[in-house]
Amino acid sequence: MQITEIYKSLQGESTHAGLPCVFVRLTGCNLRCSWCDSEYTFSGGHRMTADEILNQVEALSPNQGLVEITGGEPMLQQRELVPLMQRLLDTRYTVLLETSGERPLARVPRGVIKIVDVKCPHSGEPDTFDLENLEALLPHDELKFVISNRIDYEFAREFIAHHRLARRVNALLFSPAFRKDATGARNASHCLVDPQELAGWMIADDVPARLGLQIHKFIWDPAIKGV
Repeated sequence: MQITEIYKSLQGESTHAGLPCVFVRLTGCNLRCSWCDSEYTFSGGHRMTADEILNQVEALSPNQGLVEITGGEPMLQQRELVPLMQRLLDTRYTVLLETSGERPLARVPRGVIKIVDVKCPHSGEPDTFDLENLEALLPHDELKFVISNRIDYEFAREFIAHHRLARRVNALLFSPAFRKDATGARNASHCLVDPQELAGWMIADDVPARLGLQIHKFIWDPAIKGV
């Protein structure tokens, strides 16, 4: 598999935010989101076998715990990734998969918690989510919507209502987009939509979603990698 980096930090997003987590970041992505903060994963990396990846994960987290498979788009390497995720589950790790939902998800092992990033209009990649993946969602899965403005918010709100998602997954997450050149200040000034404004919309509409901030960007400089 082509791997950009493996490191241990705190989970910055999802319902697992704040927990220690080993991140296995795969190389390669077929989307080009306008706010992407991981363009360094588009190419490069280095080849690693499943055994080498597992050994590094176990060295970083010998007592099992949380592992997130991310990218780039990790499902571009699904042939090798699916058995790796199953091996991590068999070793009693809690496994998260962060994916755009553009690639088929039916083969993802049932024990994996899928965190699916449905692209909103101002991502620059609208309509890339494969609606067939809604049938692959399980009650422990989560859907994330990265919000840049009111149009994105309304898209996410209507997508949830139209597909009746509140009863289908564990969590629906609305996350303010960060400017991809964000650096320096560790505060909400880098968000493309003010979290307070987004919170107001959610409260007014009684949206069945959770406001999620990328907490690692409030702990460390937003430009730092490997945290």
